[in-house]
Amino acid sequence: MEANTQQKLVSRPPVVVIMGHIDHGKSTLLDYIRKENVVAGEAGGITQHVGAYEAEHISADGKKHVITFLDTPGHEAFRTIRERGAQAADVAILVVSAEDGVKPQTVEAYKNIKAGGIPFVVAITKTDKPNANIEKAKQSLGENEIYVEGWGGDVPCVAISAVTGEGIPELLEMIMLVAELADLKTNPEAPAHGVVIESTLDTRKGISATLLIKDGTLVTGSFVVADGSYAPVRFIENFKGEKIESAHASMPVRILGWSTMPTSGAQFLTVSSKKNAEKIIEDYQNEQRLIKSKQAQSIVPPEKKKKTDGENGTDWTEEVEEEIVTIPLVIKADVIGSLEGVIFELQKIKHDKVHIKLISQGIGDINENDVKLAQSDPNIIVIGFNASPNKKAATLIERSPMPLIIKSFSIIYEVSEFVKNTLLSKVPKEYVEEVTGRAKIMALFSKDKDRQVIGGKVETGMIESGNDVRIIRRDTEIGRGKIRELQAQKVRAKEVTEGHEFGMMLDAKIEIAPGDRIEAVRTVEKTTR
Repeated sequence: MEANTQQKLVSRPPVVVIMGHIDHGKSTLLDYIRKENVVAGEAGGITQHVGAYEAEHISADGKKHVITFLDTPGHEAFRTIRERGAQAADVAILVVSAEDGVKPQTVEAYKNIKAGGIPFVVAITKTDKPNANIEKAKQSLGENEIYVEGWGGDVPCVAISAVTGEGIPELLEMIMLVAELADLKTNPEAPAHGVVIESTLDTRKGISATLLIKDGTLVTGSFVVADGSYAPVRFIENFKGEKIESAHASMPVRILGWSTMPTSGAQFLTVSSKKNAEKIIEDYQNEQRLIKSKQAQSIVPPEKKKKTDGENGTDWTEEVEEEIVTIPLVIKADVIGSLEGVIFELQKIKHDKVHIKLISQGIGDINENDVKLAQSDPNIIVIGFNASPNKKAATLIERSPMPLIIKSFSIIYEVSEFVKNTLLSKVPKEYVEEVTGRAKIMALFSKDKDRQVIGGKVETGMIESGNDVRIIRRDTEIGRGKIRELQAQKVRAKEVTEGHEFGMMLDAKIEIAPGDRIEAVRTVEKTTR
């Protein structure tokens, strides 16, 4: 049986993931290969989703080769997308700018490639730039334990320019050579299986998912299953959005009509009937329930803080929670990967006085339920990332009797900037006392109830009429008072500065004695950074 299967195996095209630091030229490289301009359509000029595309390459011997490319975002927030890209690919291109060398996401991308156990080629980009230094970029790679050919290692390295096209044919030839050594095979007669690259919700078409077929052939009339989701394959869309009857290994395809949102990165398989699909989902759900049950049993209740009753000495227990302000958030995004990226970025925003609480998250447009949720609590902020209010939601927002905070963004760092500024504006104001001057009391002239007439000398700073004061005796505060009237050289004064004597009328319950000191204080808002 195994020998029979081996006879059915044929070569399949390689799946190549392009990885590297943000703005190091990944999408520009792919644009050149595809002869299309994707970058111009990307918000802020950065890739924020996984793009899956097929491209043709004519080798030096005239043969036509198909290569599937996965373009991953370089921004730090989208690390889970990069991890999925590395897991789904056969070969990786690690992009490094000839201007900047290795950067933080370059190192992270390299770790993902290593974890995926896939061969890779280093592409040193932007060689057409005035500040390009190819040798320095190679040195930077070596310093980060990425050893390319000619620098103590065996990792293939090609210098390229996605603007002029220099080096790109050599890069593609190198990819085909690496893929040939990997001996990529598929059984075209087997049912398709592979990985969910991305999933999204369209208000008209429903839930759709981009799948990468790793083996077998996908045909219409079958059913695809991924974890707890399934979809009938009524038609198949290729990466251009064209409808096709079947799809083979290494092809990225889009399937519509999923029962629930399939998890990005999940493995999918193909079955012949809905009944088989439902049976697989039932088994999966039972397995998940069992896992959750075991996890629940292993959770230890959090320890509660104990307080002691001062009167009878007995211990009593209560949960002690510091009072903090909460910012409730609703986040909607166009695809799962975007949602993960936004949440990752927002998790980095922390403050000991304000807490961000995610009360709802989802894929698709901002809808009526999101708006109604915001209306239920004026503190709720609704954020759409590549997602805007649909028509019904927009009408509800317009007619809302109360102002709602509903924002849409298309660039990840604008989301984090908005939330960060909102958080800082909610930080409770703290006030501190600031000592403006200190004086020594020389004499007590008279006392009428709480009103005392005293004389003294300013030792440091300045005291002003109307100041609150601390009364200090032998370095210990014994009471408080307020300056009602101030005189300098027997003339009423607003203030008396360091080194000058004064007469003062002071309101204080504590009787002041010569030798005491007073500190003039004012309450100011504590600055928060």
